[in-house]
Amino acid sequence: MISNPFVVKDCALIQIATGVKVQTLRELKKELLTIDEDSIYYHFWGSLLTPRFREPEFGNDFASWAFHALHDRSLAERLSVIDPLQYSDIQSLRLALLDVIDERLDEVEVVPFSSSDQQFNFVKCQIVVFNTQKLIDKPEELGEAIMSFSSGSIFYHFIDARRRTKGNIDDFRAWLKMFGDRYKKLSTLISQIDPYFTTLLELRELLAQTFNDYFKMRNRE
Repeated sequence: MISNPFVVKDCALIQIATGVKVQTLRELKKELLTIDEDSIYYHFWGSLLTPRFREPEFGNDFASWAFHALHDRSLAERLSVIDPLQYSDIQSLRLALLDVIDERLDEVEVVPFSSSDQQFNFVKCQIVVFNTQKLIDKPEELGEAIMSFSSGSIFYHFIDARRRTKGNIDDFRAWLKMFGDRYKKLSTLISQIDPYFTTLLELRELLAQTFNDYFKMRNRE
């Protein structure tokens, strides 16, 4: 057993109502200027852990609202291609949202609005973390071990980790760095996986395949 094994944790997101509701695109812009960062985080990532209808075409809540409530496909498509992993922090992501909204407001003569029963409700979240008591002693065990990870564990270690690790990376790469350059190629392969346009179960399969393929290739060398 190594001195620093990978400690497997699980998590859940607790939804917290902000009381902030908007009905028009201009109101959305106004509230986005000051809304809590945890709310923006939730509306991009929350649907992965909190069961609700999530269209692959409109992966974040802002894009989905623009399509279903504002009936603005052009805006919805522009919002849907915003990948939160391309931004270093939530503030940068906030500015990207505002840029898209400003651009759309400049284009339209009538500000898009929703019916009163389809207002956008800003929700924020709090993450609750659980210790699973599971340990992974060496990287070679990752492929088999990860298939026992819950959706919450995948979310915590591969997505939420980017908010708390140095360099904004997932926990797998952070752990592999402890071995020096030995697993540098594996870390590169992991870095190429974008979790935003997939489900947590699909992500688990993709990570397992990446780990297994890497160590099979390594054993043949």
